[in-house]
Amino acid sequence: MSTLHTVNKSPFDRPSLYSALGHAVSGDAVILIEDGVLGARKGAASAKAVEAALASCKVYVLASDVAARGMKEDDLVSGVESVDYGGFVDLAANHTRTQSWL
Repeated sequence: MSTLHTVNKSPFDRPSLYSALGHAVSGDAVILIEDGVLGARKGAASAKAVEAALASCKVYVLASDVAARGMKEDDLVSGVESVDYGGFVDLAANHTRTQSWL
């Protein structure tokens, strides 16, 4: 049983990203939405944690939220994948559970 972990808070505000990454196991996926996408930015304090998580799970960002924050795909940690809303729905459908980290 796999889990899709959703993170919508900035890692500069709350530890939600670190909690999600700490609970994600092989086969799980983490998607960063809203201000959560800031956690996947290259050079951010959270970048090393995201890079480490990529060894065991997939990490995604919602492309429209990246763009809304003035970021581009080149600004993201290598290995983080962008998805649109349809891709987000597919992720939710392809995982047994969804866990939102507040």
